[in-house]
Amino acid sequence: MVILIIDNIEINGTYIETYENPPSPVEFLRNCVQPNRPAVIKNAFSHWPAYNLWTNEYLREKMGDSIVTVATTPNGYADAVTYDPVTDREYFALPHEQKMALDRFLKIIEGKEMTPHAHYISLQNNSLHTEYSILKEDIEEEIDWCSAALGKKPDAVNFWMGNEKSTTSLHKDPYENCYAVLRGKKTFVLLPPSEYYCLHEQLYTSAIYTPSDESNDTTYNLTPLDPPMKTPWIPVDPLHPDLERYPRFQHAKPIVVTVEKGEMLYLPALWFHQVLQHGDEGVIAINAWYDMDYRNILYPSFGLFRNLLLGDVNNEDDDSE
Repeated sequence: MVILIIDNIEINGTYIETYENPPSPVEFLRNCVQPNRPAVIKNAFSHWPAYNLWTNEYLREKMGDSIVTVATTPNGYADAVTYDPVTDREYFALPHEQKMALDRFLKIIEGKEMTPHAHYISLQNNSLHTEYSILKEDIEEEIDWCSAALGKKPDAVNFWMGNEKSTTSLHKDPYENCYAVLRGKKTFVLLPPSEYYCLHEQLYTSAIYTPSDESNDTTYNLTPLDPPMKTPWIPVDPLHPDLERYPRFQHAKPIVVTVEKGEMLYLPALWFHQVLQHGDEGVIAINAWYDMDYRNILYPSFGLFRNLLLGDVNNEDDDSE
């Protein structure tokens, strides 16, 4: 398996193509989609009204009283492997989904309402069409050159907003992802599907953060789901790996790319990514998810690869129970 990783790096390197302007559909298909390689595209959405309109003042004016879903955690890691000192166990930790007016969320992001917790708008259910539908006229939901290359429209378009307190843990998605940063900047730590062997994915008991006092919002505890559920997830922090616990990660070659305001990242299906963010008064992004082509050999090949590795963990877990 290490040979596979080395061969892929020798063939593709760790370089990410940067386009000064959007590529043609044919160029995008040939150079990015078919070889499953990420790219940064500049000047892809500077014509969107949102590019200049989406200040906090504008968001307040448009939907300040609207109730939105905010992922809240004590440490900034939602959907991540987390150690719980109370039970002395690691869990796959889900965030507390808190309902609040957008105006209050903005005050938290701006530091006008103090809280030790991390708050992140990260609802992934086509949120631009649900909670943020009033804003959808400010963007073009369809990325024309991507849609033409893939022969389909986006399956979902999502609105993201947060600050440096929130980090998205290493994971993958079965989507072709066009990720547009409208404010601030996002740093992506990327690894190709060929490096799955390095990531030590394991099964973890799922738990959710619950506030000790709904009206207070000062303390959160991890509560295992009932009925119990286990989730396969990656425990490695690619920027600060613990090589004693996760020795296979020594073979990984993470690619770090910072996407600035006005830039779009094309993130191919099944690429692993950790995401950090930085920006005054909040970082805003829109992403369009296109279903991957499941006819491509990549999907069944990766599934076989994953089952061979994760199956061993599964069997060991079944024996221990």
